[in-house]
Amino acid sequence: QVQLVESGGGLVQAGGSLRLSCAASGRFFSINGMGWYRQAPGKQRELVAAITRAGTTNYADSVKGRFTVSRDNAKNTMYLQMNSLKPEDTAVYYCNADGVRTFLDTRDLWGQGTQVTVSS
Repeated sequence: QVQLVESGGGLVQAGGSLRLSCAASGRFFSINGMGWYRQAPGKQRELVAAITRAGTTNYADSVKGRFTVSRDNAKNTMYLQMNSLKPEDTAVYYCNADGVRTFLDTRDLWGQGTQVTVSS
């Protein structure tokens, strides 16, 4: 079974930093794009940052200059370095992988989510 597992969330004070990881496990050939999304209470899920297999990145305006997305294709792992965190960054952060090629099909996957809480 192919799955994504996030780690690295937690509680941090405003101005602090956290690093999230998303590791893909199971039997698959390759992953196309990957991205981090977040969902705050009462709000819709939104894209935070995305990265293609080649390393091209895209960020939400609200995190530009503070967050950095990266990936290690050899380890099938994506990272999100979050600096200068603000209380409004508080949310559940989800990892997404699209174009995951398995023996049976090509699919999109979501992780289970990791909570990030920034206190003021």
